[in-house]
Order: sequence, then C-alpha cells, then structure tokens
Amino acid sequence: MFAITGVTGQVGGVVINHLLDARLPVRAVARNADKGKVWQDRGAELALAEMTDADALAAAFSGADGVFLLIPPTFDPTPGFPEVRAVIDALTTALLKARPARIVCLSTIGAQATEPNLLSQLGLVEQALSALSLPIAFLRAAWFMENAAWDVAAARETGIVPSFLQPLHKAYPMVSVADVGERAATLLRETWTGTRIFELQGPKPVTPDNIAAAFSRALGKPVSAEVVARDSWEGLFRGQGMTNPTPRIRMIDGFNDGWIRFEGEPEKGTTTLDTAIRRLVEAAR
Repeated sequence: MFAITGVTGQVGGVVINHLLDARLPVRAVARNADKGKVWQDRGAELALAEMTDADALAAAFSGADGVFLLIPPTFDPTPGFPEVRAVIDALTTALLKARPARIVCLSTIGAQATEPNLLSQLGLVEQALSALSLPIAFLRAAWFMENAAWDVAAARETGIVPSFLQPLHKAYPMVSVADVGERAATLLRETWTGTRIFELQGPKPVTPDNIAAAFSRALGKPVSAEVVARDSWEGLFRGQGMTNPTPRIRMIDGFNDGWIRFEGEPEKGTTTLDTAIRRLVEAAR
C-alpha cells in the first residue's frame, strides 16, 4: 500500500493517478474528506491528517510500502521558517513511529544552496529526514513549467507575459509536473537502502522568451515577455499581501544569478514546454 500526501495538488495528483492506474492499493492523505473524496471514488483509501499532526500522520503512514511526501509550500514564511520546522517535527515523529518501507520526498533544485532563500525550507527538510534510519529518496525538481499558469490571463488579454526571471534570453532548467509525478510514482515502487537524491528537469532548458513564444502558439496571437524591474519586486509582493518577501526575492535572485542550480547531472523528462503551456491554456478556457 502507498500513502500519498498532497493529493489535492498537481504533483500529488499525478502520483496517485499513476498508482491507481496500475491497480495498486493507495491511501490518499488529505486535510479534509471533501477534497479527498475524488480519490476515494477512484478506489483509494482515505486518511485525514494535517501535516503538523504527528499522530494522524503516523496512522496514515502505518503499514505503507511507500510514502510520498509533498511539503505544503509557504510562500510568505515567518523569519526562521517556523512553519516548515513544525511540519518537519511532525513528519519525523510520524515516520519513526510508522516506519514505512520507503519514502519519496519532493524537493527542489537548489535545496543544497547555502544562501538563505525561499527554497531553504526544503533544504531543512532534506537535512532532517536524511538523519532518519529509513530509506528515503529526495526528488529535486526544476522550476515548474506550470508556474506559467499565473500568466495565462495576461498572455490572452494583453499579449504580455511579465517575467521575474531575467534576462529574457537566459535559459533556466524547467520541468512539467507530469514528469515529476510520474518519476515519483516510479521511485515509490523501487527498493533501496539509505538516502538517494534524484534531480529532474525537462527535455531542454527554457527561456522567458520561449515561454512567451509557447503562449503565442497556444493562443494563436502574438505574445511577448517583459522584464519586471528588480527594484519593483518588494513593493509588488507587499502589495499582494506578503509580510516577508525577502526569501522569495532571494530565490528569484538565485535563479537569475545562477547560485540556485542542480548539484549533479539531472535526469530529463519528456513533456515539452509547448505541451505544458497548451494544457494550461486549455484548462483556463
């Protein structure tokens, strides 16, 4: 049996879908019954647990051949990252109590970076869970192509895609959530000992100009990328309600300056940028 967290999100949804399609026993771990019902209707067992509830998580992971962990993202963290530290404490207690046969944890490109930034939260997760005497694999994914979902409306209505990634001709490692979820589902069915790290990107690096061109093809109209000035970021993020935008700003700086990068040679997925953007456009209709 495989226990899957994050089933209401994009990657978790892909993971559980692959396992159910393979007719494997699955336990969907969700925060409330309504959101988990779609998987229950597909034949999955449903377990209710908050990611900070060690007892509920231990019960959800009990008897599992594999557990997929997706840490809830905190885009506006409190200084010191107490939110993710609370999740780490609960997961550590739950995993040691349940002792699943193996664990696959979604991580990120740049988890090993020493410069503090938004992705440091997953670096803390890796450090803590690596210390457990359990087989665990960290799947470090590149920037999601599907982050461009935020740009669908602007591309359609104005023909402009604003870009924090800059310069516009610079290529960045990106990957589709479809490839990430498929790789995670595969890893859950493997066996190993100790800690493993897998890094994953798409077929080829992507520039902001490439994203605009993919929108242009998907929408059938001219679309161009436009730089969002660096000195405007803090004001923009605070205007969106953020109280601590520095980690997010430092993350984007890390991509632009190159110190958020893969540690080794990443595997390559198969989903192209055009496919990912087309799916986003179709979903927004």
